[in-house]
Amino acid sequence: MTQKSFYLDSCIWLNLFKEEGDANKGIPYWKIAKDFIEIIMFSKDKEIVYSGFVLKELKHKLDATIFDEKTLFLKNEERFRFIKATEEDYSLGRKLESGSQFDISFFDCIHVAICKRINSTLVTRDSKLIDFAKDFIEVKKPEDILI
Repeated sequence: MTQKSFYLDSCIWLNLFKEEGDANKGIPYWKIAKDFIEIIMFSKDKEIVYSGFVLKELKHKLDATIFDEKTLFLKNEERFRFIKATEEDYSLGRKLESGSQFDISFFDCIHVAICKRINSTLVTRDSKLIDFAKDFIEVKKPEDILI
C-alpha cells in the first residue's frame, strides 16, 4: 500500500506549539493541528514530512529551549520523516518565486517544490499560499482533511 504524505507548513506547527487560536471563535487552531497530527501519528499508511526550511522558520519563531524540545519530538516520532531539499527543489522554488512576481516567499515556494517532487499534500493556513500552490500541488487546510 502506498503511503500518503502530508507536508506541514510552519504555521501549522506554530499553531500547535504556541497553542494559537481563540476558543470563543470555534475550535482553536492548535486543537485542529493536534487532532490532525494525531490522526497521522496513529495511522498505518500516512506520514508527516518536514524539511530544513520548516525547521529554520520554527527556529526563528520559537524560543531556543522550546525549539530544541519540539525538534526532538519531530525527530523521534516514527510517522514523521525529514526530507532534504534538492538542487531541483531550489531551482523550481526560484522559478515559482519569480513566477509569482515575488509575491510568494522563497521558503513557501520551496515547500511547494518539495511537495511536487515527493507527491505530498501541503497543509497550511496561508490563504495566499493555498491560492498560489493549488495550480501545482494538492494543498489544504488541516480541517479540510479532517472532514
